Amino acid sequence: MADHTETHESDVMAIRRALSAPFDDTEVKFKPQAVKGSRALALAYVDVRAIMDRLDNVLGVENWQDRYQLLPDNSVMCRLRLRIGDRWITKADVGGPSEQPDGGDRLKAAFSDALKRAAVKFGIGRYLYRLPQQWADYDPQKRQFSSPPRLPDWAVAKAAKAPRPAREPRPEPAAEPANGRKIGLPANGTELHRRLREADSDLAAKGLCPVGSLLAHVTQAGVKAGFGADLNQWAGPAIELAVAETRAFKSRLASTPETKTAA
Repeated sequence: MADHTETHESDVMAIRRALSAPFDDTEVKFKPQAVKGSRALALAYVDVRAIMDRLDNVLGVENWQDRYQLLPDNSVMCRLRLRIGDRWITKADVGGPSEQPDGGDRLKAAFSDALKRAAVKFGIGRYLYRLPQQWADYDPQKRQFSSPPRLPDWAVAKAAKAPRPAREPRPEPAAEPANGRKIGLPANGTELHRRLREADSDLAAKGLCPVGSLLAHVTQAGVKAGFGADLNQWAGPAIELAVAETRAFKSRLASTPETKTAA
């Protein structure tokens, strides 16, 4: 039983690390928090769609839920519910409306802000609040930065390298179909993500591990190796890493007595 508990806890930790991993620098945007002449204090943020993509990539679309409540002052409360391991965990926060002239846009901004704030409580994008203050050149007429502010190295997720054409891919799948028939490597990150989700669901349906464990394990291994947390962007060496980590994960399950009897 101790071995099974240790495995479960490591899966949960992997999910937590994958959720809180830095976003690709192309997803991080900046807005001026204070403007002084031609300089502005840059505030880093990510779009709400990046938050949704992170939840989909780490947990799967079926393992997170969001509910909203419109409050009397037109602010919005978001209750974000995630399935982490075998538990559903809910955290909530409130977002305020924007200063846009259109009422619908103001309300939409409140919903987005509420989701982002609730996601921060799960660690998603929390590192952005720890960035050092940065003043950058700003064009007040165009209302944009003259040159994009730079993130410190620790806050940048390294992208997967492009595949090397001189090297032939190994004919080993990241996830095998139910009938066990061998298929080639995924052609891209999107296909990799789909196969991993299918394999993850299959393992969970057999009672071998909690839902999301395989996805979290592979994602965390990729983040640790310098690849981004978005599986859809993986290619070449990142996909090969996913293959090896999937095989290692399945081998670990097969060697655990509790998981053998659970099937």
